Amino acid sequence: MRFGDTDAAGVMHFHQLLRWCHEAYEESLERFGIPSAEIFPVPGNALPLLLPITHCSADYLAPLVCGDPLAIALQPRQLDATAFEVIYRFISDGKLAGCGLTRHQCISSAERKKAELPVPIVRWLLASVPQ
Repeated sequence: MRFGDTDAAGVMHFHQLLRWCHEAYEESLERFGIPSAEIFPVPGNALPLLLPITHCSADYLAPLVCGDPLAIALQPRQLDATAFEVIYRFISDGKLAGCGLTRHQCISSAERKKAELPVPIVRWLLASVPQ
């Protein structure tokens, strides 16, 4: 963890945990072979489907300070044909320091109505199921 991630008390500022959740989600997709531009809108690249976060939560179980090692474990899970969630576990020195959750709803960008998840996301979700 970096100094810029801390607050005046020298511990992780609360909003960092949710930022790290999203960064871990993006990195997981990229490592699976799904380029960011296929999932996240960028200027000049309108996507037919969007995956907005409809719910997020975080639990802070132990303080994290500058220099603490931090690993993030993801557990994605499909909820139905149009939605999924990702559980995040933040581990420092082998101990659970925090948890996060994001829920994502697939919508069509034109109608802003629920739509089936894109095939690459479904493949990522299926590959993430523990064997």
